[in-house]
Amino acid sequence: MTELTDQERRLQWHCRRGLKELDVILGPFMDEHYRELAADDKAVFMELVDSEDMDLFNWFMRQTRPADPELERMVELILTRLAR
Repeated sequence: MTELTDQERRLQWHCRRGLKELDVILGPFMDEHYRELAADDKAVFMELVDSEDMDLFNWFMRQTRPADPELERMVELILTRLAR
């Protein structure tokens, strides 16, 4: 893997959450797929990571959906890519 930028290192650290379930979703996505995202999707991912842990948990467990369609799309993209 190539060297991470300062912004990517901060984002990677921010992907470490208080819930193990989120760590095993956000961390691997950041490590394996973040760099291949388009710039717009990177911005949406950063917005997603700024969400509250319980909101993220509920979205990834498909118990609720984000009100923002872009965040909902990113949740689905993350789950799809990690399912491969």
